[in-house]
Amino acid sequence: MTDIVDDLKWRGLFAQSTDEDALRKSLADGPVTFYCGFDPTAASLHVGHLVQVLTVRRLQQAGHRPLALVGGATGQIGDPRPTAERTLNSPETVAEWVGRLRSQIEPFLSFEGENAATMVNNLDWTAGLSAIEFLRDIGKHFRVNKMLTKDSVARRLESQEGISYTEFSYQLLQGMDFLELYRRYGCTLQTGGSDQWGNLTSGIDLIHRLEPEAAVHAVGTPLMVKADGTKFGKSEGGAVWLDAEMTTPYAFYQFWLNVDDRDVSTYSRILSFRSRSELEELERQTEERPQARAAQRALAEELTTLVHGAEQCAAVIAASRALFGQGELDALDEATLSAALCEVPHAEVTELGPVVDLFAEVGLVPSKSAARRAVKEGGAYVNNVKVPAEDAVASPDELLHGRWLVLRRGKKNLAAIEVVTA
Repeated sequence: MTDIVDDLKWRGLFAQSTDEDALRKSLADGPVTFYCGFDPTAASLHVGHLVQVLTVRRLQQAGHRPLALVGGATGQIGDPRPTAERTLNSPETVAEWVGRLRSQIEPFLSFEGENAATMVNNLDWTAGLSAIEFLRDIGKHFRVNKMLTKDSVARRLESQEGISYTEFSYQLLQGMDFLELYRRYGCTLQTGGSDQWGNLTSGIDLIHRLEPEAAVHAVGTPLMVKADGTKFGKSEGGAVWLDAEMTTPYAFYQFWLNVDDRDVSTYSRILSFRSRSELEELERQTEERPQARAAQRALAEELTTLVHGAEQCAAVIAASRALFGQGELDALDEATLSAALCEVPHAEVTELGPVVDLFAEVGLVPSKSAARRAVKEGGAYVNNVKVPAEDAVASPDELLHGRWLVLRRGKKNLAAIEVVTA
């Protein structure tokens, strides 16, 4: 196997580290116990978290022992955002979200064998800690002047919002996490995003003060941004979540399928488990035949299978093909079809009528006369069947699962009509 550090670097997953040479030696001598933390600030992880989850998976596959931390304590505080304070959630909400995030992370890791993963919760070592104990045992070892230089803190101090003492103290809690995991599990490496670098090094500084002989390390992964400068992990509807009820498997698949050609190579290296030669071949195909979207299809299929399972991925691919006339629409189950049609323009009606009216109603054409021209030219379809005449009327018998009609103009312009009860 390629040296794990070299592999992380080739994939674009190695932005910075505390001491690369010492880290390489430690990983080579291994196995190393390492951890990565996830705060339950929402009911689900989103695709941006996949960078960390899959980096943990890579390190475990390279023979190292992962500790996946879901922050029942830090999730009640919140890592400082660049511009404004977080809204604090109730302890009950955070506890529920801890369970949800654990269930999303666990399928990516192995909990068997010599390097079995362990799930941990920092509420276990903070819940019983008094404020006096925290200030004496932990706060004593942090210097305010150094805390003020951390990027997340410095940006907030420059903003009109400022920063509360609560969020200012977040780095103490994360630093204590590394110390506790070092003492409890022999953890010597923490991974996280480069925007967390200040928090990562806080833990190292704390360990060095209290355990001077400890050899501990941190690795920061780069933040992913789109080539157009917009934030990675966002679609028109907002964040792309891993929870199937918050982002459907179909929408999840489409997010990756629609990745910009300029980004797909970067995303594939970071997120795919394909070999270097396979990824380089996909990069070549993207350069030579971008219209085929081979790399996007490969990435969409791999990540949808990883997150939602092979069965759901197959259903999504079947839906994608069927919508564009390459499969049977009536073979799709209602949930998959509904999820797919929610991603295209759609309109609700209480009763069916002339097809040209429906095409205009949903916005596939600018007017009824334009709809008639589309029918006359043979470019109008209902449920993948060519509309035979300009005066054709849609029938309730054509409804898919008793509620949907799929309208298509030409090869690629899709829309849907949903019949609802008045």
